[in-house]
Amino acid sequence: MGRIFCDQDVLDAFMDRMDFIFTEFDHVVAAFSGGKDSGLMLELMNLYYVKHKPSAQVSVYHIDYEGNYQHTIDYVSRCMGKYPYFCYYHLCMPISASCGVSMYQATWMPWNPAERNIWVKEMPPGAISMEAHEFDFFEAGMSDYIFQTKLGKWLHERNGARRTAILVGIRAQESLNRYHAVTRSGNSTTFEGVSYSTKIFPDIYNFYPLYDWSVEDIWTANAKYGFDYNRLYDLFYLAGVPLAEMRVANAFHICGVDSLKLYRAIEPNTWGRLIGRVNGANFGALYGGTKAMGYKEISLPRGHTWKSYTEFLLGTLPEHTADIYRRKFETSFRYWLEKGGALPVKVIEELQNTGIKLERLGKPQGNRKYSGEFEVVRFLEYPDDINLKDFRLVPSYKRMCVTILKNDTSCKYMGFSQTKDELQKQRKAMEEWENIM
Repeated sequence: MGRIFCDQDVLDAFMDRMDFIFTEFDHVVAAFSGGKDSGLMLELMNLYYVKHKPSAQVSVYHIDYEGNYQHTIDYVSRCMGKYPYFCYYHLCMPISASCGVSMYQATWMPWNPAERNIWVKEMPPGAISMEAHEFDFFEAGMSDYIFQTKLGKWLHERNGARRTAILVGIRAQESLNRYHAVTRSGNSTTFEGVSYSTKIFPDIYNFYPLYDWSVEDIWTANAKYGFDYNRLYDLFYLAGVPLAEMRVANAFHICGVDSLKLYRAIEPNTWGRLIGRVNGANFGALYGGTKAMGYKEISLPRGHTWKSYTEFLLGTLPEHTADIYRRKFETSFRYWLEKGGALPVKVIEELQNTGIKLERLGKPQGNRKYSGEFEVVRFLEYPDDINLKDFRLVPSYKRMCVTILKNDTSCKYMGFSQTKDELQKQRKAMEEWENIM
């Protein structure tokens, strides 16, 4: 397995992290998705637990997104309750999950009681559902991210813990965003300066003990120790899916749209239920991973600029969806044309070499720490397209086009996070559900 230090491999490093976590925390929670990373993390955590017999309590939870491959269902069934000295929570709750296949809905709700007749599968035996749960924080329609965050706090309080560590099986190798998420610095956001930790609530922290593992390390460990794993990966391998692109997640998530077509080939019966579950699933399967949905290098139609193509795409959308994009785009205009944004000096110099008109306003003000030399710039006109290596760092109408084609109503591709308005709408939806239920 890969080496991270001159005298230690990733497995030894993982066990050292377990020793640290189980020493400092009296409650440890494993977030189990049913995928290769969280599955291995569960097995390695158990190896440590059996060998060292720590006094900490251990909880394991799995959020079931309803639309799963049968192999994933079988694997989750084998794992939930596998080690009787852990406490398990198999969660089938009507929460709001990302939907990257429909222009009409940015999210979908697995286990929606009002749509029971089109559920992809039956409720698993022993699962915690809308009808039978003890979560005082739960509101139907709350986002899966908020649900997970509040679940960690609920488990902490439920177990009367002094400190709770939530283990999440994500790796820096998978994306730049994940690399930033699992390699933090500073005591204000980490536990005692540990880079692979993040503070969630007082005395509650996320830890990413697999952060420096490669995908090859994952499969080497499974083979070496004979661990059970999700056999769906065998089918992915036979289907020719590269190791780095094998994903087990919410079937309709924007990051997995280009993998939807695999359901059709691997499990046609499941696929038949999926296309009846969420509008746009078949389109996503046909065109996910192509230029039609903003993947690879998209082409500008003849006779268009990226600005005019943006307006054309907005005109093809349902009005309420187009309004979401327009509000976000207006925010981008104000930010880059009036206030100005921080960019690496190297990127600014490249921009000036392309002839882009901008003003350099000096170093960023405030307490934010930047890795490298940054300056604030204000564009004199919003760029149509910019031929730069760091394309996603700078604004352009082309980025708007890609955002629309990806069906990315949150505009994460353009660097946006959830707005107060969106949070208020979410709260209103939750209140309406509360009245219905």
